[in-house]
Amino acid sequence: MTDFNSLLLILAIVIPLAAAVLLLFTQKSCDCMAKLIAGIGFLAPTAIALWLWGNFGDAAHNAAGYAYLSQFDLGMKETLGISLYLGLNGISAPLFLLSGIVGLAAGWHAINSKAERLPQYLLLLLVMQGGLMGVFASVDIFFFYFFHELALIPTFIMIGIWGGAGRRSAAMEMTIYLTLGAMLSLLGLIYIYKATDWTGFDLIALREYVAANDISDVIQHNIFGLLLFGFGILVSLFPFHSWAPRGYAAAPTANAMLHAGVLKKFGLYGLVQIAVPLMPVGALEWNPLLIWLALGNILFIGLVTIAQRDLKLMVGYSSVMHMGYIFLGIATLSVAGVGGAVILMFAHGLSVALMFLLSTAVYQRTGTYDMRDMGGLGMKTPILAGFFVAATMASVGLPGFANFWGEFTIFMALWQSHAWAVAPAVIGIIISAIYGLRASAAIFMGPQSEAFKAASAGKTITDITRAERIPAIILILGLVLVGFWPRSISNSIDNQLMDDAVYQPRVLSTAHTPAAPATTAAGHEHEEPAS
Repeated sequence: MTDFNSLLLILAIVIPLAAAVLLLFTQKSCDCMAKLIAGIGFLAPTAIALWLWGNFGDAAHNAAGYAYLSQFDLGMKETLGISLYLGLNGISAPLFLLSGIVGLAAGWHAINSKAERLPQYLLLLLVMQGGLMGVFASVDIFFFYFFHELALIPTFIMIGIWGGAGRRSAAMEMTIYLTLGAMLSLLGLIYIYKATDWTGFDLIALREYVAANDISDVIQHNIFGLLLFGFGILVSLFPFHSWAPRGYAAAPTANAMLHAGVLKKFGLYGLVQIAVPLMPVGALEWNPLLIWLALGNILFIGLVTIAQRDLKLMVGYSSVMHMGYIFLGIATLSVAGVGGAVILMFAHGLSVALMFLLSTAVYQRTGTYDMRDMGGLGMKTPILAGFFVAATMASVGLPGFANFWGEFTIFMALWQSHAWAVAPAVIGIIISAIYGLRASAAIFMGPQSEAFKAASAGKTITDITRAERIPAIILILGLVLVGFWPRSISNSIDNQLMDDAVYQPRVLSTAHTPAAPATTAAGHEHEEPAS
């Protein structure tokens, strides 16, 4: 069974990429053939991710907490120390599942869209999907980075060809920022390779090496700084955030769902899985600055979000704003805080993908993203209104949705480590409620604007269709399931982090106040070691 599950892990990456190659050779066939091939390419990784997640607790885990391990020598092992090494641990497994769920929802929407040159559109989306599955399945750091770049390339192409207004400038800005972030993070990863005098990029072996050998504080400071700003730019850390809202506003919907929902988690995952465990002293030294930048995401970008009148831009800025909470969770350097950050990564991925999906549904019925030209849509589209309000409440962090557990746990951990930052962070919830509820009211409540009346004259406005409902239901079911059963993902996260001495709060007690036993959403507690 272990070998079978390891094979499934590989197939989750290979199948969407194989489907993309098949579309390349059959793109002159009818669209129905392209839809069938793409459907298999998106459905298979989701089914595999669900199966592997369901069996993760009972799977055989090695000392580092990884299951389903498999390694392939591609001829670079002896010379460069690089091999295709795949596996899942308690942190990567939920994000691997997230990739499958959001990928299926985005793929379903793309298949049922009226995009021009549909086979090419689906081909690029499948390449993106295969890369995303590879990012969170990679144990080798080289392939972790490689799969990210593989998933990133289609983003630029899709925005440039199928994007909306301002797509060229948005694609150019994204290219500049993301290339800079990718180069800085690559320098940091290469620096790790040189600093550890190691012969490979195997993360498990690297962590064992670092645990047994001291790395100077200066080197740790430099490496973590490169990774923080490299990964941070890729995640739109304040003030390197301006590319994200404009890029998402110009991107086609399926692409925005995958990038904002999943690919954006690459940098956060890299900090949790690589940067902090390998360079804990560097993490501690950069921690104060990270907290201030995270608060910049929450407060400054939150206020900018309130000022938006374009619906898609508002969703883009809100996505950037909520990255601040995840950075705060990482900055606590505790089991509870980092565990809450990973839960919020999962929840944010679902909720922001849902918001982009529903924003497009609103646009298709109103002909505009300008909320000032809307109003009264709820009378004609009550189901769409219900989905939109639910997605807004999830984004705000209402109990009953997965986002609540991530934010709540982060606040609890932040209170233990940096109590002064809790008040400004909580203000962000108020900001989220203001722009979210105002958007819902402007679109679905009240009288129709004159512009909307004129634009919709003679047209029949219908409620959300079945093709639009299915991806929305997929995403909202994930939010509600984890909202009512947080242990479904928090148990694996807890177990992984509790086994990692770096995330024991009192280990870094030189810069942290004494903390109570950390508790994540799973309800587990662990005793703190004596100082």
